[in-house]
Amino acid sequence: MAKIKTPTEVSGASVSARENALLLREGRKIVEALGQTLAPLVEVVLHDLTSPEQSVVAISNNLSGRQVGDAATEMGLARLNDPGFPEVVANYPNRFPDGRPVKSTSIGLKNSAGEYVAAVCLNMDVSLLGAVTAGLGQLMQTGAAAPLPESLAPRTGDGVRAALERYAAARNTTPIGMTLAQRRDAVRELAESGHLNLRHALAEVARTLGVARSTVYTYLPSEHRP
Repeated sequence: MAKIKTPTEVSGASVSARENALLLREGRKIVEALGQTLAPLVEVVLHDLTSPEQSVVAISNNLSGRQVGDAATEMGLARLNDPGFPEVVANYPNRFPDGRPVKSTSIGLKNSAGEYVAAVCLNMDVSLLGAVTAGLGQLMQTGAAAPLPESLAPRTGDGVRAALERYAAARNTTPIGMTLAQRRDAVRELAESGHLNLRHALAEVARTLGVARSTVYTYLPSEHRP
């Protein structure tokens, strides 16, 4: 003889059904909003885990080709069989039916009884991103080193002074405090870098070092003297 349910049991079942329906209703809104926000790269799917044979109840930005009424995935079935299955499984590798690589995240939704009712799943098509990343890598790639160092900063008298100050600071001194050997080496570097080809460059060197312009000529390597 079949057991007759008490009014309390009937009421409890009714509350559970309403709660499950509410979760699915709210899930539909989440799927629609996320699909619009993350289009065109992310598919968002809502699964009704209480009907695993017809699990898909909403799909936004469809990239997998699935349809409403399709069955649950392996992840959904695992949640049905194990209430202790992780509620959130984030950023795991996956694939669309045509082979495109996917980054997936699955979020299980439970009712107040601790039973899995629904799942919101996000599937990002990373194939395009991979192609873009590869293209950017190629675009950023450089070839062999240039035959000499090059700076794209404007070459002015200020640049000559700044170069001398950097040289001196690297040796814990000031341009005026440099030794004769250091001054000759600094002026040699300026000549090799092309700084001394600038108009009034020698005058700026003389001002920075606190010497006469004629003295600067004595610092120049022979191959750079006029």
